[in-house]
Amino acid sequence: MKGPLFAMCVLLVSLQGASGQDKPATSPAPMGGNAEQEIINLSKEKWRWMSERKMDSLEALFHPVAVFVHMGGTMSRSQELDVINTGRIHYKQADIQDVSVRFIGTTAIVLNRIRLLAVVGGNEVTNPFVVTEVYVQQGGAWKLGSLSFTRLLGQ
Repeated sequence: MKGPLFAMCVLLVSLQGASGQDKPATSPAPMGGNAEQEIINLSKEKWRWMSERKMDSLEALFHPVAVFVHMGGTMSRSQELDVINTGRIHYKQADIQDVSVRFIGTTAIVLNRIRLLAVVGGNEVTNPFVVTEVYVQQGGAWKLGSLSFTRLLGQ
């Protein structure tokens, strides 16, 4: 009983310390000063490719073991590509309202606050999301390893 209680106390103390910071610490860009802008541009391109169903570009970008999380459901790379290709979800327009990038070694974490216009099941819907994108650098190229949508309530 002591072990789990001690671990919980350490976790709470570390979370309290982290919440007092104004801005999370970030590591230097792994590819020089342009890495942050490169990732931001790649993320924007990804939204355009999804909108235009540029399957070759998306297949090259999505890592083979990538995961995609859509408001409670998860998909593999092949499932996500199929959803885009068949139009079951048509990402018509992603209005990017805010973007930030953090690096951990050769991994980039992108947070986008967006307003997404999509067609789902034949119905056009607009929703505010925070989208988390995780990119890993492999062989000099960035690959999307994870894409997660979190719907913002009351916006």
